[in-house]
Amino acid sequence: MGLGIVALVILGVLVLIVLGIGGWVIGLYNSLVRLKVATESAFSGIDVQLKRRHDLIPNLVETVKGYATHEKGTFEAVTQARAAAMGARSVDEKIAAEGMLSGALGRLMAVAEAYPQLRANENFMQLQGQLTDIENRISAARGGYNGSAEGFNATLQQFPTNIIGGIFGFRAFEFFRVDDGERAVPQVKF
Repeated sequence: MGLGIVALVILGVLVLIVLGIGGWVIGLYNSLVRLKVATESAFSGIDVQLKRRHDLIPNLVETVKGYATHEKGTFEAVTQARAAAMGARSVDEKIAAEGMLSGALGRLMAVAEAYPQLRANENFMQLQGQLTDIENRISAARGGYNGSAEGFNATLQQFPTNIIGGIFGFRAFEFFRVDDGERAVPQVKF
């Protein structure tokens, strides 16, 4: 009878250890899920602003087209970049496509600078103001997303969360970085 009690105690201790480890793994998994959802939610804030920018671009292109008809390559680049950005599905695809779109929009705005009548056009000025507002909102949303992505990525790299994350297929988020074209300070020449 004494041996049966010892076996039950050992079995009870083993069950408690297994339950403790299981609860610990579940806790780590749930914290990764919570951080992942928060990061995806933060990206949806960027997505809303990107949609607003996508909707504004055709009007901006048409306005500039009226003044700069020989800039066909620039208009096509903006249109293609917009289509690629709208078609991107994953966060990584969207980040890459939006970088290309930002570069194309920068070239479009550079074309607009060469036409004083266009810069004086009230419709163009209004569209340019809306674009500036949207870009500011994208920048703010990008900061929130990058903060969430940083928190998730740091947690995912820490031991022992990295093991649990690897087992369940979690992967790090890409940061939504400012491309070199957006970093460059514009040169003003008179």
